[in-house]
Amino acid sequence: MWYLGSRVFVLELLEGSQAKVDKFVLPGDIIDEINGVSLRNASNGQAGIVLQRLKGKPLSFRLIRWRCGDGTVYRPMVKLLKALQQENPKFQLQCDPKPTPWTDTYCLQDGRILYILKYLGKVEVGMYGGKEVLEQGIPKVLEQRLPPKEVLLDVKETQLICTEHSSKKLMFRYHYPEISCVGRLLRNYQAVFAFCVADCPETPETSCFTCIVLQASSTCESDQIISRIASGFKHTESFV
Repeated sequence: MWYLGSRVFVLELLEGSQAKVDKFVLPGDIIDEINGVSLRNASNGQAGIVLQRLKGKPLSFRLIRWRCGDGTVYRPMVKLLKALQQENPKFQLQCDPKPTPWTDTYCLQDGRILYILKYLGKVEVGMYGGKEVLEQGIPKVLEQRLPPKEVLLDVKETQLICTEHSSKKLMFRYHYPEISCVGRLLRNYQAVFAFCVADCPETPETSCFTCIVLQASSTCESDQIISRIASGFKHTESFV
């Protein structure tokens, strides 16, 4: 973070961080609020104090983006960005990622970006929940040939929430400690991915596992979701 003109700027994204994986925050964006706490007219170190107070809690950021939907620079930020570059000669605006294609694969709900996916079904895979079972679980679900349901997946900081797109009915909610693995097949159906959940994560030695299968719009989107889930909690494995 960098303080300039009573504003808090994102200067860089740390490798392996949730923000780096999500690719929705760009260096040069302004952090306007954290969990409803305003950072307007912020003094040096104020953002750090707010984050320290919220340590261990889910975080919600309100940002002022430097980049407009068409890829151009938001005009009121031009002077501030030039000043930021003068104070940090190595700082450069990043043109990637590309603007989010909202219409088909994403939607905005309550200020959060949700994936529009197809829920293909689920199947019990026994008492072992390692990534190897996805090789069996995904084909079993596909063999059921159930009608896919269009759903919204919210990959939050501490949990996954899935709702039906049309009715907004809750399909499932899992915290990351309940997830034993996540991944997709290396061969056919590469946009299809799955994860396993334990019915009783507190006693893994006696738990049974269920494989839940979803389909993204592309292999790239599937890999992005897998990476976000895998980075969400240390107990989640990822393979692609």
